[in-house]
Amino acid sequence: MLSAQSDVQVDTPEVRVTEWRLAPGSATGRHIHEMDYVIVPVTAGQMTIVAPSGERSKAQLAVGKSYFRKAGVEHDVLNETGSEIVFLEVELKP
Repeated sequence: MLSAQSDVQVDTPEVRVTEWRLAPGSATGRHIHEMDYVIVPVTAGQMTIVAPSGERSKAQLAVGKSYFRKAGVEHDVLNETGSEIVFLEVELKP
């Protein structure tokens, strides 16, 4: 599987904003979110989320429909579609 591309756009003592680009067939790699975060979709699409147990679920992204998650989430995010997925990840530093 290809690696997703990330670009840190803002990194201050308060917040880090990263643009993520997942080409078709790419993945972020398994990771644990160390901070609370907000996802801001730039494109619509469907991501596949893989939990540490291997359980797979689908997450729909809609442009401009942000969502919040608490620190501690562990998963891999895959793009199993034919279109690029782009979103901003806004991490809230303690």
